[in-house]
Amino acid sequence: MSRFWSKTVKELTPYVPGEQPKLSQLIKLNTNESPYGPSPKALAAIAAANTEALRLYPDPNSDALKQSIAKLHGLTANQVFVGNGSDEVLAHVFLGLLKHEDPILFPDITYSFYPVYCKLYGIAFDNIPLSDDFSISVADYLKKNNGRNGGIIFPNPNAPTGRALPLKDIETLLQSNKGSVVVIDEAYVDFGTSSAVSLIKQYNNLLVTHTLSKSYALAGLRVGYAVGHPDLIEALERVKNSFNSYPIDKLAMAGAMAAIEDQDYLKKISQSVIKTRENLIQSLNALGFETIPSSANFIFTKHPKHDAANLSAALREKHIIVRHFKLPRIDQYLRITIGTDEQCDALVKAIKEIL
Repeated sequence: MSRFWSKTVKELTPYVPGEQPKLSQLIKLNTNESPYGPSPKALAAIAAANTEALRLYPDPNSDALKQSIAKLHGLTANQVFVGNGSDEVLAHVFLGLLKHEDPILFPDITYSFYPVYCKLYGIAFDNIPLSDDFSISVADYLKKNNGRNGGIIFPNPNAPTGRALPLKDIETLLQSNKGSVVVIDEAYVDFGTSSAVSLIKQYNNLLVTHTLSKSYALAGLRVGYAVGHPDLIEALERVKNSFNSYPIDKLAMAGAMAAIEDQDYLKKISQSVIKTRENLIQSLNALGFETIPSSANFIFTKHPKHDAANLSAALREKHIIVRHFKLPRIDQYLRITIGTDEQCDALVKAIKEIL
């Protein structure tokens, strides 16, 4: 700690991303990346954009990319905001839409960046405990603080549990919580649940965030976006243009647009992940594991007779990395990213040997 640090920095506990080890012959199932490559059309578009024009700044408004996203969702461009990965989009959401006198609400087990943003921006928050089966109960949010809050945010499907909230429950929440913004973080929505984007035209307090890192297999490109009422988008634009006018570079814009337009490829690899996920769940359950129902590209599982930390360490010795959270309620669970069929078969084989 340096005497030159600000008070804010001294008090921060930064988010810890999943490990990115630089090891060869490693089966990496810890950061929810896609096991498949990006759309060939996206790679071709990135290559085509790699010209001397990179000496010029990109479009600060990313208008062409916004048009592609708007077309995909049946919206208008002024209902779309883009950023350098959904983490940056969420950072602007917390500062631009969730910083109020009343505390914001999010689950006690959820994306661990949320409390980091709150600490960074001085935002009060209350954790709403998940139910015993790790599901989100809308009623718990509506009765908290007599219905007063500075906003509500949660991933759907939730992370790290993978459990999804039905669209009808999200609509119930929106109908009963019209005094603040409801943010649905849909990083994993393409792996088995319905998107809340269909509700945007009915609810002016709904904001939905997406990323191209998971289902589009473009984690290395860093593109995310939010869609919602133009008034909400304007707030994000005001924050963005007070922070970084050029968050999306030319190569990222080209690749993102081509990927979004290649919906056939998206559906193909997403269905492959879903099929592998269900096969993996069956294989692990046959070995005595207890797995939370997942609508994501990962599973959350535990073995009642084996310590999760020990299992994680033993898998690492076999060059397989999974994610273990040393947190209350979930310290006996492993979060396992869905890899290829071959990677998941190797995982199951290794677990059999360990058990």
